[in-house]
Amino acid sequence: MFELRLLCPEDRVEPVSDALEALEALSVSVEDADEGTGAERALFGEPGLPPPAQSWSRSRVVALFAHEAGAREAAALLAPQDFFAGCEVRAIAPVAEQDWVRLTQSQFEPVPITSAFWIVPTWHDVPAEATHVIRLDPGLAFGTGTHPTTRMCLRWIAAHPPAGQRVLDYGCGSGILAIGAALHGAAAVDAVDIDEAAVQSTRDNAAANGVQLMVGLPDRAQGLYGTVLANILATPLKVLAPLLCGHVAPGGALVLAGVLERQTGELQAAYAPWLALEVADAEDGWVLLVARRD
Repeated sequence: MFELRLLCPEDRVEPVSDALEALEALSVSVEDADEGTGAERALFGEPGLPPPAQSWSRSRVVALFAHEAGAREAAALLAPQDFFAGCEVRAIAPVAEQDWVRLTQSQFEPVPITSAFWIVPTWHDVPAEATHVIRLDPGLAFGTGTHPTTRMCLRWIAAHPPAGQRVLDYGCGSGILAIGAALHGAAAVDAVDIDEAAVQSTRDNAAANGVQLMVGLPDRAQGLYGTVLANILATPLKVLAPLLCGHVAPGGALVLAGVLERQTGELQAAYAPWLALEVADAEDGWVLLVARRD
């Protein structure tokens, strides 16, 4: 296979990408051409809302072709087009043969949550200092411990062990928060998600970690819980405010993640009729919001 690598200004990325797909590129990816420099810029968006920008001011567009001839033909056809103005061909190069399984595994190292609490892929040895370990491999569902929102939730669980409590993980993804709660002494954990793939992933990961979870669709969540965890995104969290608050037992905690720092006020206002959210942690532009019921 061969890569056609282009450098495009922001307003050219969409038409160029569309043209590459029409020219039978096997895939088209867009990256920040300034990644790793002082000009690198993060783009955050939420489901159901338009992203703040479609791409970066200087975008690296990489198209994959089955054969070199296809990549060269695409470059030749793009060059005279009006929408290609300001773009440039950086390279046409073969894709090196690789052991993709080994490469993927190499990108996922053990993740320390605290000095004693780690997420460890199955192909790695457990660190000697780890007393609480979640064995978790990358899969179909969100939540491998590498994202700041997941790490903040797990840090909170480690600092506030739900020993003897009933815990709800709403929007469980891979089940990582539910498993973390179970490992820290929760008496019972309900893990729910609207995605069947996430439900199955959570069941599989719970079995692999030797913990007992009650897993299912959202209607499985019933009654009151000592800890309610929801690592989703700001927009669905606002919609879910009355439901999630209604599941928090007296003296219990509501823990929300998936919220950008600039969205803190919106979430606090949405939950104010029921609970007072406070920022309990922050990392890389994300915050962890926590409320206690009196």
